[in-house]
Amino acid sequence: MEKFLIHGRILTMAEHPDRKKGSSGAGQEQAEYQDGYVHIVDGKIAGIGDMSKWQKPEGADVMDVGGRLIMPGIIEAHCHMGITEEKKGMEGDDCNENVEPVTPFLRAIDAVNSMDAAFDDAVRAGITSAMIGPGSSNVVGGQFAFVKTKGRRIDDLIVMAPAAMKVAFGENPKVNYSGQGKMPVTRMAIAGLLREELFKAKKYWEQKKRREAQREETPEWEEDFRYECWVPVFDKKIPLKAHVHRVDDIFTAIRIAKEYDLNMTLDHCSEGHLVAEELAKEGFPAIVGPDLSSRSKIEVQNVAFKTAGILNAAGVKVAITTDHPVSLIQSLPICAGFCVKSGMDMDAAMRAITIHAAQICNVADRVGSLEVGKDADIAVFEGNPLEVFTETYCTLINGEVVYMRGQ
Repeated sequence: MEKFLIHGRILTMAEHPDRKKGSSGAGQEQAEYQDGYVHIVDGKIAGIGDMSKWQKPEGADVMDVGGRLIMPGIIEAHCHMGITEEKKGMEGDDCNENVEPVTPFLRAIDAVNSMDAAFDDAVRAGITSAMIGPGSSNVVGGQFAFVKTKGRRIDDLIVMAPAAMKVAFGENPKVNYSGQGKMPVTRMAIAGLLREELFKAKKYWEQKKRREAQREETPEWEEDFRYECWVPVFDKKIPLKAHVHRVDDIFTAIRIAKEYDLNMTLDHCSEGHLVAEELAKEGFPAIVGPDLSSRSKIEVQNVAFKTAGILNAAGVKVAITTDHPVSLIQSLPICAGFCVKSGMDMDAAMRAITIHAAQICNVADRVGSLEVGKDADIAVFEGNPLEVFTETYCTLINGEVVYMRGQ
């Protein structure tokens, strides 16, 4: 079935070769069509352009959204949707295995309930995909997954799994284990336990690579379940996903990532605005938030919506997060709006919940912008979604309408 979204203002959010880091300038090609179309075939974007160049194929299903805003589906780059379910207390909380500080072999997909009400809230807000994983009570929490937001079976929603390995610094591991009579109860112990785990995991990875290179001359490699989960991290196929709020924790995470030559995202990065120039030099992307929440801990005393804009202006690639359920997932575009209110460039804020979020999550080949060949994940809004009164008109995932206002 072919569909067209026509007579709409299209924001492709596509990145172009001449876009400089941290800039909001236009690219070589037109990224916006005041009166454009999107051609969808078999769940993928088959064409996009100006209506003046459009010819309707015979038998095509046409969807006219008038002058509404058409843009890529919004992306939540860090949350616990479905793994910390709403309204279900302990019975629905599978976010932290908080009796063992190092659990890299845990997989989010084994705990995400896609029937959680938050998934429907996300779809109604134009959010079509999300990075979901364990919480931050452990030094190593386990493996995140990047999934679509509509469907009954988590296996059918997966875009990438594993997609990241969760590690945490600061208050959360300290508080969780301070009453259990075991490490870690200090920041030194958090860093020490992580280094120990990475040291052992790297030795395993190096041995495996040597065996694979000499397969004919050595016995068959016997996998170790405890360390096999680290292989994509050391292969740099997925990053460390580092829970960091305070400046000192941010730099400890960077120090360790550099020691072991690993990719990493700085999740929360609440005091990042205090050291923005330094972070820009280091080159690690930041997933900023949740700012729409109370300053409930010592380490979040400097949380502010200005952080994302300051980091972006300094040259750090930025995504914005609700950290659902800390802030509700449907507030993601509004959080981006508050970032604009606090000084962030509008274009940068839009990119922080679309293409930059996709790039940071390593899924930009499929989602994050409206480009030929990508998944037809599309959100249509009555106006700018960063404004609080704007309603979602409809949401498409893989080319199928999964939400239509009033239906």
